[in-house]
Amino acid sequence: MNDKLYPVDPSLLEENPFKLIGLDWMLITAGVLDNFNTMTASYGTLGELWHRPVAYCYIRPTRHTYQFMEKHNHYSLSFFDEKYRDILKRCGSKSGRDIDKMKGIGLTPVSDDSGAVYFSEARLVMICRKIYYQDIDPANFLDSKIDSEYNNDYHRSYIGQIIRCLMKK
Repeated sequence: MNDKLYPVDPSLLEENPFKLIGLDWMLITAGVLDNFNTMTASYGTLGELWHRPVAYCYIRPTRHTYQFMEKHNHYSLSFFDEKYRDILKRCGSKSGRDIDKMKGIGLTPVSDDSGAVYFSEARLVMICRKIYYQDIDPANFLDSKIDSEYNNDYHRSYIGQIIRCLMKK
C-alpha cells in the first residue's frame, strides 16, 4: 500500500459517514504548524450545503481546541486506520492545556497551502475553510433527554467547506 496522500474529489468518496465519524473517530485539528491543537471527535456530519461540499464539526468552548478554531480560518479532519485507535483515545482523553499531545505518539503533523495542520499517517484528510458557525441553543432541543446530557456544556457547530480532500491509495 502506498503511504502517500493523494487529492481526491470528496463527491467520489465511498466512505460510510456513520462508520467514518461515529465508529472510527477523527482528529479535528486547528492552528498552524508551530502552534496547533488536535482533539478526537465522534460527532460530525458530511454533505452538501449551499452548493458546496461541507463538513460539520462540533466543539465545546471548554475544549482547548476551541480557541484554535476561533482564531484560524481553516481546520482539518483526519481519519485513521484501526491501528491508530490508542492514539485517538489519548488525543481524546488528554488536554493540550496540560500535556504536549504530539510528544511521543507517532503522528507527523504537516500543513498545506492554507496553513491547516493534518497528519501524514491519516488514511483520509479533509481540509476545511470555516464558512459558518452557530452555538447549540438548549432552548431549541425538541428531545429533553438530549439537553439533560450536556450539563450546560454545549457545543459550537462549525460548518467548513471542504477545500481539499486527500486519501491514501
